[in-house]
Amino acid sequence: MSGGGLLVIGDVVTDVVARHGAPLVHGTDTAARIRTLPGGAGANVACWAARSGCSDVRLLARVGADSADWHRDALRRAGVRCLLAVDERAPTATVVALVDSAAERTFLTDSGAVLRLSPADWSPPMLDGVAHLHLSGYLLFAATSRATALLALREARRRGITVSVDPASAGFLAELGTSRFLATVEGADLLLPNADEARLLTGLPEPAEAAAELSRRVGRVVVTLGEGGALLAERGAAVRYVPAVRVPGAVDSTGAGDAFTGGFLAARLAGADGVAATEAGCRAGAEAVTVVGGRPGPLPRTP
Repeated sequence: MSGGGLLVIGDVVTDVVARHGAPLVHGTDTAARIRTLPGGAGANVACWAARSGCSDVRLLARVGADSADWHRDALRRAGVRCLLAVDERAPTATVVALVDSAAERTFLTDSGAVLRLSPADWSPPMLDGVAHLHLSGYLLFAATSRATALLALREARRRGITVSVDPASAGFLAELGTSRFLATVEGADLLLPNADEARLLTGLPEPAEAAAELSRRVGRVVVTLGEGGALLAERGAAVRYVPAVRVPGAVDSTGAGDAFTGGFLAARLAGADGVAATEAGCRAGAEAVTVVGGRPGPLPRTP
C-alpha cells in the first residue's frame, strides 16, 4: 500500500452543525451556535488524507446541483481532486448535527443525492495511478450506490489495489443486516469500524474481541474508540492498543473518525506500518475535535 494515490468513493454532505450548551428542551427554543459547513464521511476522509500529507487524493461522489459549486470549491481548496457527479433531480445530502456541551453529537440525516451514485458515474480509469481505494459504508445502504461501490471494489481487486471500508453508521448497519454487510465487503483488506459497529458486526461485547474476530475475515481491522484511542488487529493475531492524543477543550467530535481514517490511510500510503499509521490516525482525530465541523483547515465561505 506504500506510494501512489488514494481514491475515496463516498458522500458529500452539507452539514448544519448546532452546538447547544444546555440540554434540548422539547417543544420550545434552545439557544445554539449554528454553522453551515461542507461535510460527508467520504469527503472528510479525503480532506484529512490530503491534510496528512497524501499528495494525490481523489473523491468520487454525487451532489445536487443546488450546492455543487460550493462543495467543489471547498474540496479543491483542501487539496482534493474532485470527481463529482452533479444530480439535477435530488439535492445534496444534508445532515443536522446536534452537538452537546460534551462535544458529543447526534445526527439527523437526509441522504439526498448520496445514494443515487450510479454505475454510470463510475469509470475504471479513475483508478489509474491509485494505490488504495477507500469506500464509505454509507454507499452500501442503497441498491444503486452499493452496485457502484462493488464495481469499484472488484476493479481494484483485479488491479491488485488494496481496499478499505468504513461501516459508517451502526443504525444503518443494523437496517442492512450484518451478514449482508460482511458479504458485501468480502475482498476488502481493511475495515475501520467504531466500537459500536464492531460489536454489532460480531455480537461480541468487548471491542478487542470484536477487532480480533473481524480481522479473521478482513485481514486488518482498526476499531476506533473515540477519546479511548484505537485497537489494531491483524489476521486474528494479538490486538494492539494505541492511546488517543489528549486534547484539552474539545469543541466538536463531528468527523473525528473520518479524520482518523484520513490520517491512517495517508500514513500507510507513505510507508508506515499498522501501529505507526494508527498513531497518525489518532493525531488527526485529536486535531479534528478542536474545530467545528468535520474538515481541517480554514472554513469555506457559506453558500
